[in-house]
Amino acid sequence: MNEHDFESGDEIAWCPGCGDFGILSALKDALVQLGRTPRNVLLVSGIGQAAKLPHYMNCNCFNGLHGRALPVATGAKIANKDLTVIVTTGDGDCYGEGGNHFIHAIRRNCDITVVVHDNQIYGLTKGQASPTTEPGYVTKVQLSGTVLEPLHPLETAIALGCGFVARGFSGDMHHLAGLMAAGVRHKGFALIDVLQPCVSFNHKNTFAWYRERVYRIEEDTEYDPADKTYAYRMAAEWSDKIPVGIIYRAARPTYEEKTGIDGMPPLNQHEIDTIDIETIVTEYA
Repeated sequence: MNEHDFESGDEIAWCPGCGDFGILSALKDALVQLGRTPRNVLLVSGIGQAAKLPHYMNCNCFNGLHGRALPVATGAKIANKDLTVIVTTGDGDCYGEGGNHFIHAIRRNCDITVVVHDNQIYGLTKGQASPTTEPGYVTKVQLSGTVLEPLHPLETAIALGCGFVARGFSGDMHHLAGLMAAGVRHKGFALIDVLQPCVSFNHKNTFAWYRERVYRIEEDTEYDPADKTYAYRMAAEWSDKIPVGIIYRAARPTYEEKTGIDGMPPLNQHEIDTIDIETIVTEYA
């Protein structure tokens, strides 16, 4: 397999220069690294620019409702444990409309990988503040600047017990592909929050802005992704330096292991007995 095997051939509708292109390339690279085939991969998305990514991939895909990608992905993985299930979502879609699902998907710990295109803005709906927009940023809706403190997704995920928490940068596709591959290999819920510049509506957090600040966390002499205290400190670092890489990693039992699904064949391989529902229908007639 090579990256071309995962290309749908559809015309890409993102703005020229959008950070989503780097995420798309990194994902194809990661799947090749993992030795996956299109028929064994399922991409699930909600609504937004990030949700368009499955259209440009040659594999199984499911477009759901705004903020509802995680329950669909969870159901798919439970039904067919042999699928590589990856969610591609945005900061608004996942942390805003889908915030409640985000919390409980981490709690369930199904073996899915969630890639969040975090551009700190709502791109599809033309530039209002998202849950991760920095205070003071002026938009067409927040004319006096964003007044709310942003959600901190990595710190939140660590606090909730997420076993794989990473941050990537779409301007470093090779490194990002490695993070995605590691996330898929991780047994359990894996979160990869990707710094993804929006060239149309976020003129602060640009590629140049990130390149001045981003560094690979592996370069830190104290790097230890198993140390939760260290992970909190790295997740919170956001100023002149922004670490990218695996922030936190720890093993914990998955939903599939706890329920015994891991030891059973996928649902599509179960034998289904013929059921006569006439008795039930008659009872409630």
